[in-house]
Amino acid sequence: MTDQTQSAPAQRPAATSPDTRRRGATLGLAPRDLGLFLFVAGLTLCAPFLLNPFPADSSLAQFNAGYPDLMQRFVIFGIFAIGFNILFGLTGYLSFGHAAFLGVGSYAGVWMFKLIGMDVLPAIAASVITAGLFSVVIGYVSLRRSGIYFSILTLAFAQMCFALAYSVLTPITGGETGLQLSLSDPRILGAAASASGNIPVPSLFGVEMRETTDLRLGAWSFSLNVGYYFCAAVMLVAFYLAIRLFRSPFGMMLRAVKSNQQRLYYTGLNARPYTLGAFVISGMYAGLAGGLMVSMDPLAGAERMQWTASGEVVLMTILGGAGTLIGPVLGAGVIKYFENIFSKLNDSVLHGWFAFLPDGLENFVVAIVHPFVGKGWHLTLGLMFMAVVIFLPGGLVEGGQRLSRLFRRKSGPETRSTNDTPAE
Repeated sequence: MTDQTQSAPAQRPAATSPDTRRRGATLGLAPRDLGLFLFVAGLTLCAPFLLNPFPADSSLAQFNAGYPDLMQRFVIFGIFAIGFNILFGLTGYLSFGHAAFLGVGSYAGVWMFKLIGMDVLPAIAASVITAGLFSVVIGYVSLRRSGIYFSILTLAFAQMCFALAYSVLTPITGGETGLQLSLSDPRILGAAASASGNIPVPSLFGVEMRETTDLRLGAWSFSLNVGYYFCAAVMLVAFYLAIRLFRSPFGMMLRAVKSNQQRLYYTGLNARPYTLGAFVISGMYAGLAGGLMVSMDPLAGAERMQWTASGEVVLMTILGGAGTLIGPVLGAGVIKYFENIFSKLNDSVLHGWFAFLPDGLENFVVAIVHPFVGKGWHLTLGLMFMAVVIFLPGGLVEGGQRLSRLFRRKSGPETRSTNDTPAE
């Protein structure tokens, strides 16, 4: 009898199936995605320190962005852009009316504060559900067309919603003054008024969203705000879900739709349920952002539904990098930084910067710089957007990748000379 252990051919290890790899991954993420998630989490949690690099009493302190209101806007609009990227970045469907879901989510959140109570969780849940239902209706109609016709349909729906909220539905939306809280609101599960007799503020299990701790470290001042960290935690969850969606079979189908939708139809696959699913998920992200906005400041206005708000999220996504994971977050941060920091620069600040120059030259330099700051910050943003579209079609993410490749290319010869070994 032959020895089977010697005659049998050596068996190679079985290939690891995708399910096995997924079970072995941390949080269900591949190592590269996990590293990206941890990087975003680190930046988000340390933002109060990273965004205040200059001492509080220095002349450069005006460029600090680590105050609660602006940090909240960074992460809230980051969520809005992440959701928009699921539709535009994966499927290629460009919506010009996504601000409608932001506005609907805001109105739903304020109504929950008025009727139920000031806890933010019911308000956020109502915002997401309402925006989701609303996006099913708009998406079902708009997705019957593609390309520019889809974009115009979404824009038309958003403008109709804006007109209804601004005038026709005034009893529900508050019209041009916006939907606000009042002491006469029922709030059946919470106090109608605070102990001091004022309108109560949004809170999470009794902890107020506006509660802030100021930390002084030498000449630096840092603000640790409850509302910001709550929004940051929600953004990290939204970012994690976006990563899982990008890597899922559903995400692969959406990429196939963007690549060649007609070829999918030829193979017998109906792409409309997938595109509608992406549209609804994207709308729910926008509703989540709207709910967080009113959780920080319980006021909802019709201006959040205007076409300019929809155009802003398009700029965020393209500027950061459409179809990438971290790109929309970067784009949202850049635009909100310009909007809140560069718009505050005025002639007196510019004269202070260039006071070392002779008077005539100082006035000339200030006159040159003046159109790009203050009320003219849109000009700077427009030039930046043009440069990105022309030279970096992949957005800021592509710029970072080019720099990374450049540094690797410079260090490549040294690495090869020390680490290269003969092939066995």
